[in-house]
Amino acid sequence: MRDSVGTSIYLDYNASTPIDPAVAAAMRPFLEEAYGNPSSGHWASAPAKAALEHARGQVAALLGAAPDEIVFTGGGSEANNLALKGVFFAPREKGKHIVTTSVEHPAIIEPCRFLERLGAAVTYLPVEGTGRVDPRDLQRALGPETILISVMHANNEVGTIQPIAEIAAIARERGILLHTDAAQSVGKIPTRVDALGVDLLSVAGHKVYAPKGVGALYVRRGTKLEPLVHGAGHEGGRRAGTESALLAVGLGAAAALAGDLAAMARVRALRDRLWDRLRDHFGDRVVLNGHAHHRLPNTLNVSFLGHVGADLLQRLDGIAASTGSACHSGRIELSPVLKAMGVPPEVGAGAIRFSLGRRTTADEIDIAVERLAGVVASAG
Repeated sequence: MRDSVGTSIYLDYNASTPIDPAVAAAMRPFLEEAYGNPSSGHWASAPAKAALEHARGQVAALLGAAPDEIVFTGGGSEANNLALKGVFFAPREKGKHIVTTSVEHPAIIEPCRFLERLGAAVTYLPVEGTGRVDPRDLQRALGPETILISVMHANNEVGTIQPIAEIAAIARERGILLHTDAAQSVGKIPTRVDALGVDLLSVAGHKVYAPKGVGALYVRRGTKLEPLVHGAGHEGGRRAGTESALLAVGLGAAAALAGDLAAMARVRALRDRLWDRLRDHFGDRVVLNGHAHHRLPNTLNVSFLGHVGADLLQRLDGIAASTGSACHSGRIELSPVLKAMGVPPEVGAGAIRFSLGRRTTADEIDIAVERLAGVVASAG
């Protein structure tokens, strides 16, 4: 292995994935053909309608759902908003209490903050040091007015996987709806809705090698939702607006590929290779953030002690990764996730998230470690 100067290495797959060539090939005909409105009911709309429903079936198959339980959205954020606001505004008799966690993505936290301004009572559950929720804390938080629990399947920053099946058992016993944001877990670990026990599940296209601007929400049959977008009765009356066959086909093709989790064994091995190489180089000067075992197979969040992650990334020529800290007016601020986990500021300041994907190679891992070693050495 030789580090070629100027080699670009992408280790930020949790932020966004490239469009898979097979996905692009599936979409290409729909740039010029099948241009009809899927709802029009004539010869020009028929191919678009057929493609839309085929894609819906592909997403449903990935999740172990029925096609009519899949609602296409404009992305993962919209799917999360539809789940939270849709349940809150749906006709109900129970109450206005929502339970979520302190480590959710902003696409959950911000809608919850919005709903609080409209009278919702929201409980933000704490997490322990590895980022996992204690189901006993959930039990204690539930009350007679609780209408929804929303807990992410896997954390985008540290990769920690939540005990969704245990949470689902509690939700079912209490007759409370359960939503999970599966943007990071789809295509990496099993996301069958019946095994998880969820009533609502969000998918983000650009996290699973599909285009940006498309996502989906799984809605278990019988779950009442008020639409975010009102208009004609598209998507079973749950999301108005003429559907894009182009984007739906992209998500469907990506879902078909995501069902094969065998590739994740290779990615996991590369992630472990990265962790091993980092420990070989830095010893106890590098520490793991997140759970050692209940973690996404592609995600490694580590802190370089005595350094600032953002500074290291700026010097890492050609390597794309993310940091869990930011510098404002000379002061280091940790991400809300690291704060919630109780990571000490002096540790969290050096956090960098490396997230691997299908295209990652062993050579790229080794080159990244060599460059890191050089940057850390020069930083003193």
